[in-house]
Amino acid sequence: MLNSLFSAFLMYSRIPMPKTEWKEENRRYSLGFFPLIGVVICGILAFWRWLCLKKGLEDIFFSVGAVCIPVLVTGGIHVDGFCDVTDARSSFASREKRLEILSDPHIGSFAVIRIILYFLVQMALFTKIGTVRECFAVGCGAILSRGLSGISAIAFKSAKSSGSLQSFVKPSHKKVTISMDVFFIVISAAIMIFLFPICGVLAVASALVALIYCRKIAYRDFGGYTGDVCGWFLQLCELAVLGTFVIVKMFS
Repeated sequence: MLNSLFSAFLMYSRIPMPKTEWKEENRRYSLGFFPLIGVVICGILAFWRWLCLKKGLEDIFFSVGAVCIPVLVTGGIHVDGFCDVTDARSSFASREKRLEILSDPHIGSFAVIRIILYFLVQMALFTKIGTVRECFAVGCGAILSRGLSGISAIAFKSAKSSGSLQSFVKPSHKKVTISMDVFFIVISAAIMIFLFPICGVLAVASALVALIYCRKIAYRDFGGYTGDVCGWFLQLCELAVLGTFVIVKMFS
């Protein structure tokens, strides 16, 4: 269990962890521990909101920091997936060519444009998160998105038989891992709904809509899921949760 925890953090974050031997038994439950990285992000976001309020910093300082925190914690691995999928879908090429583009280390102009727009929208939305309580509720979206992403990787069809995602999916104890992810999904959703009932319910609903949408696109354009597709979904899911929360709060 500990080795699976370390493997998850070593792969999907830049948080220092003890070195773990790269073998299958050490990755059996890694996707089940994946949402814990979201717990770290949620905690740091809430602390950053508290610090900005305490020091009287403008909302722009908080929002810029809030955009940077997930990237700094994860090393941008999911942003990379978002960019790769954007380039692949924007090519309007065959499915085989799209899968090749996912593996291309270069970034295209469409990805640059979309990720800039993504961060601008995210930053604008974060300026409307005014309290630590609101920030904590929105931060739970980082846990929810990772729980849904972990289940997607295991339960949905894979587009490739190899790759970084498959190195975690193939050795995983599927029933236990899915149960772990479901636990984190339920807890994060319950916290969001408890803190802000209406905003929480609709934010969780938006995450599920993002899941359904991304599954449809993944099957249609790529023939299934890959690590990049999971990263793309995670970014869209977190933006959907944040955007829904802010919009509902503004009009309620």
